[in-house]
Amino acid sequence: MVDNEDPGSGTPRDGTTTTPGPLGGGYWRLWTSSGLSNLADGVLKVALPLLALRFTDSPLLIGGVGVALSLPWLLFALPAGALADRLDRRRAMLGANTVRGTLALALLLGVGLDLGSIGLIYAAAFLLGTAETLYDTTAQSILPQLVRRDQLSRANGRLYGMEMAANELIGPPLGSTLVAVGLALALFTPGALWLAAVGALLLVRGRFGVSRTGPRTSMRADIAEGVRYLWSHRVLRTFAVLAGVSNFALSAVFTLLVVYAVGPDSPLGLTEAAFGLLFSTFAAGSLVGAFVAERCERMLGRARALRLSVVPFALLALVPGLTADAWLVGLGFVVGGIGVMVWNVITVSLRQRMAPGALLGRVNSVYRLLAWGTRPLGAGVGGLLAQFLGTQAMFVVMGLLILTLTVPLLRIDDAALDAAESSGTPSSPKAA
Repeated sequence: MVDNEDPGSGTPRDGTTTTPGPLGGGYWRLWTSSGLSNLADGVLKVALPLLALRFTDSPLLIGGVGVALSLPWLLFALPAGALADRLDRRRAMLGANTVRGTLALALLLGVGLDLGSIGLIYAAAFLLGTAETLYDTTAQSILPQLVRRDQLSRANGRLYGMEMAANELIGPPLGSTLVAVGLALALFTPGALWLAAVGALLLVRGRFGVSRTGPRTSMRADIAEGVRYLWSHRVLRTFAVLAGVSNFALSAVFTLLVVYAVGPDSPLGLTEAAFGLLFSTFAAGSLVGAFVAERCERMLGRARALRLSVVPFALLALVPGLTADAWLVGLGFVVGGIGVMVWNVITVSLRQRMAPGALLGRVNSVYRLLAWGTRPLGAGVGGLLAQFLGTQAMFVVMGLLILTLTVPLLRIDDAALDAAESSGTPSSPKAA
């Protein structure tokens, strides 16, 4: 059950306030736990493709690692959302990270026993992705229970800034460095980080279930309710579809980036350590975007800020498709990272305000099924296009696809966003 105390001093139940107010101890403990968890993600996202390179140099097979990591979003996103609305959300996150830490250490054991193969990497990636579906769905759903409604943009900005710094800025170069030192260390580190994240989350006090009224329902009925709600909500449905298209394209780009960038025969000719630094340029831009998103939202209006963020999205694919200059690619990744993060902070905060608290887990899961379920398709299609057309040609195709997203955004203005937000039922905040 959600404790319906309102954090802060004397803040009205509707969330209106004249001062931002502190985000609270519970939020910052969640922030710490999420940072450790995302650092583990960042290390492993580089370590797994580099490990795969030891068994194959086929773009198609290396693209399969991305497919295995993201396929669970197609298979298990909806059940994960139903569980997020049934279970205590903090406990669900604890269980998911315990599983991920154990899997990373099990993969280390398998490689140490000389059982390593591309098949073992696929299996580990699939299981890690499965645990991620539950963790990420509950992590987005728990935030409105920790902060007030009017604090969501700031809370998401701080949280995403830290997550991006850990996942993209620090994690990839750390992962590539650890691989260079020793593969065992590169696999042990994320396992230890996930278990440390469990310890930090244990310090978040309270219960984080949601109130459910009426007769007990089946998982299938719960899932159907979440699907109906999102699909009947025009703004949420549009954003989910647009996110799915962009993730399809970006999954193809980032999955095959290792083939384009690493090795003396690749277009960029980077070392493994330099490849991690290239990833960090995207993270640097995203970190900037996390802290300017709230300001962009105020100065430009949410609708205009979202439209303008699409062009930087496209640069993430178009720049490496049009040049093999590592400095220009890095600059394109910085600009692209800013656009991605502005989009994420604004749309996630809107979703948390629009969806009723008791439905938020399922709404998040349906949204992410549409938004993230395209990632394995993108990785697979990207591998095929790269195999037959070349990697840079594939990048150009994906960049042009991203640019088409500006067309449906022209139909959504600030008035439509305000109306959609005011129709939502606020999630009840919980004292930390």
